[in-house]
Amino acid sequence: PQAAMTAPATNIAFSPKLRENDIFGVGVRKKGPIKVYSVGMYCSETLKSTMSSLSKTADKGKKALNALCAGAKDFAEEQSTSFLLQMNFKVGAEKMASAIADSVSPRHTGNPADVEDLKGLIFQGVSAKGAAVKGTTLQFDCSSSGVDVAVDGAAQGNVNSTSLAEAFCDVYLDDDCVSPAMRQSVLDNCCAP
Repeated sequence: PQAAMTAPATNIAFSPKLRENDIFGVGVRKKGPIKVYSVGMYCSETLKSTMSSLSKTADKGKKALNALCAGAKDFAEEQSTSFLLQMNFKVGAEKMASAIADSVSPRHTGNPADVEDLKGLIFQGVSAKGAAVKGTTLQFDCSSSGVDVAVDGAAQGNVNSTSLAEAFCDVYLDDDCVSPAMRQSVLDNCCAP
């Protein structure tokens, strides 16, 4: 069985499972020298077994990264991909909601209102606490029914948009991803050498 993983930059631990999904990798989101949050990616055992046969070093890991991106966004058979953010630095509700929305927006090809809805759910959950203080968790479950948002385990609601769910995955998995350390961690943890 998969063990828990700890993000080296922050020493924040992530449990081996989130609902039915396994931990794939962990990393940090930095803004300049500030380690804002650690992020863990959770996905299906099906994708993990696909990844295990791919080399993380062959063709600079391109094949493995392509399989990871495609697999994370393959929401067939009720599969989902989750990103769990654990705060390491205090960020205000408006700033946190805007930062995530600003990362999703250029990757989203659907209705721009979807991004505003996502921003609203994040703002609502974080502002109820006053701010995203150290230790706050934000969970984003991406599936065929869109993106479900939870703050400290309390459900905030859903944005019913598959294209938004795909864009959210790209924030953490594409070549301009916000946490290169997490993407590398996934390859190190899930792929063959």
